[in-house]
Amino acid sequence: MYYFLSLMTGLLVSVMVASNGGLAELYGVYAATVIIHIAGLILISLVALLRRENPFSARHAWFFYLGGAIGVLTTVFNNFAFGRISVSAILALGLLGQNITALLIDRFGLFGMRKYSFNRGKYLGLAVVIIGIAVMTDNFETAAILVSFAAGVNIVFSRTVNAKLSGLTSVRVSAFYNYLIGLAVSIPVFMIMGGNEPIHAGFAFSTDIYIYFGGILGVCVVLLGNITVPKISAFYVSLLTFVGQVFSGILIDAVIAGAFSSRILTGGVLVTIGLCVNLFQERGKPKADV
Repeated sequence: MYYFLSLMTGLLVSVMVASNGGLAELYGVYAATVIIHIAGLILISLVALLRRENPFSARHAWFFYLGGAIGVLTTVFNNFAFGRISVSAILALGLLGQNITALLIDRFGLFGMRKYSFNRGKYLGLAVVIIGIAVMTDNFETAAILVSFAAGVNIVFSRTVNAKLSGLTSVRVSAFYNYLIGLAVSIPVFMIMGGNEPIHAGFAFSTDIYIYFGGILGVCVVLLGNITVPKISAFYVSLLTFVGQVFSGILIDAVIAGAFSSRILTGGVLVTIGLCVNLFQERGKPKADV
């Protein structure tokens, strides 16, 4: 079930990216980030209220609340890389950052997560994954490559921190703080970096209602991450999410933009094959080291 939920997370991420992209085009990247966090915070606050949960009823170590702030940094990194290298390269390099970080978390139990063994047989699957990533990367610019890789690292950090807070509270309270802290960070980022964005010419609602759904979908993504991350290897969460994202992204491009990339499809297939090789090596659910 948790494998399927990770795949669903990737599908939701693709739809969310499409929604957020339309919002950013209309209002600007940093203004859109603020709007997304406002929408997400309103939704998760209502959910917590209906569940009669008080997010402020207990306090924990400050670093458990950093998931939202790290998420904003991920957005800034991706925005910097956008236009400098291709979207497929950003996606592929982000996956590489996620995989390396996830493997380190699994191997050493970082952030208090469970340890998972990585036997030598899995290196074959990892090699196929890396080849798939290379196929998807078509051009290079050093700064953009580095920040795209760092964005992938941040995704795992944010997901892991949110999951740890979820374990101390609940999946809903963790998502609430993700959006609360994210909003608190995204506002000054907008004020500093968004001076030339279209929103300053005036705020107007778009008839394309779907562009406002990014915050709602983001809440679903965070909630699913809070459920899956504590249950399966961080490495598999990253790969399964990526597989869901790539193939749903290809479908969305084909339906909305009428575009199709055989290179991205090939890279996605190779990553999927690498994942299947590792799952076959495992022959069942990953076992945590004790």
